[in-house]
Amino acid sequence: MNSTVFRNGQNTLPAPSVGSRLLIASVLLCCSVPGWAQTNGVPTVVVQAKAVGAFFYLDGTIQPVKQSTVAAQASGRIATLLAKAGDRVKSGQVLATIDDRESVAGLQRSLAQVNQAEAELRNAQASLERTRDLQSKGFVSMAALDSADAQHKGALAMRDQATAVARQSSISQGFTRVTAPFDGWVLQTHSEAGELAVPGKPLLTVYAPQPLRAVVQVPASRAQEVRTASQTEVQIDDGNGISQKVNPIGRSAVPSADTVSQTTEWRLELPGKETASLVPGQQVRVRFAQMLASATSKLLVPETAIVRRGELTAVYVVSSNMFSLRAVRVGANAGPDGVEVQAGLAAGEVVALDAIRAGMANAKPISGTK
Repeated sequence: MNSTVFRNGQNTLPAPSVGSRLLIASVLLCCSVPGWAQTNGVPTVVVQAKAVGAFFYLDGTIQPVKQSTVAAQASGRIATLLAKAGDRVKSGQVLATIDDRESVAGLQRSLAQVNQAEAELRNAQASLERTRDLQSKGFVSMAALDSADAQHKGALAMRDQATAVARQSSISQGFTRVTAPFDGWVLQTHSEAGELAVPGKPLLTVYAPQPLRAVVQVPASRAQEVRTASQTEVQIDDGNGISQKVNPIGRSAVPSADTVSQTTEWRLELPGKETASLVPGQQVRVRFAQMLASATSKLLVPETAIVRRGELTAVYVVSSNMFSLRAVRVGANAGPDGVEVQAGLAAGEVVALDAIRAGMANAKPISGTK
């Protein structure tokens, strides 16, 4: 097979082969790689013992402060269910309607009784006026006048009673339209259209998105520590391993304990701005810390220095100007101070600050530690 040539004036050069072109491309690519990628220098830190206050973590959940289970106040079949879980509702918005044919008939009957009572009242009023006029002229006795006055008062009472019954029927008619008690979201529906509704039967659960609180069950053995904690911090995982830390604006304990688990419920009120993205039922971790006066010395490393691969927890330790992976046993997270190392490291050893970059090929520690 003849090779292709390039002409350059009077000279002819053979075309480079495929292998030569790949070699040239790889050389150019290596030359374009940034310096940090070639050297792959990783910053390091000296492991030191630090004095940190006593602290511990408890799991909690997010709850809305305002949550209402909307129930039926009238009997009948559920005609329509106008909201479902996840819908946003406004205060007074109709969420469901109940078959109101019976209540409508009752209201019409009450209104008819009101009309009848008013007619009887007018008749009794006219009779009283005629009797009073006749008695003044001496044609009827005083007893007749008293009887006419009693009939008038009875008719007046019957009119008031019929009006009250009509008002009650109107209120009962309004109970066939189930409305939202406040602005919020529908958390759950408990009934479907066509089912029988009775007074007290839950139809929907509605909650207000703000304010929210974190609820944690505190064991009896930790009750005193929680009560005397100098700092309370709610840590929220956003799903990417990054925790958002929120300081509660208030906290209170329910004055009772669970008879089975022997725990007490603590409610931590959360600020609205930092918790706008939270939803009820979301899991959180609550950190209770004591005063620094009760601090103990612990071996700490930064969170970024720890690598987790399945069940393995390790750090990259500097050895002979190289990194070697070493398994460690870690304890609680001390927040900005780092993560406690209970076993596997000694004070004075040097570890990589960035565990991901330290695990790359040809990774070297940067001279001089932090």
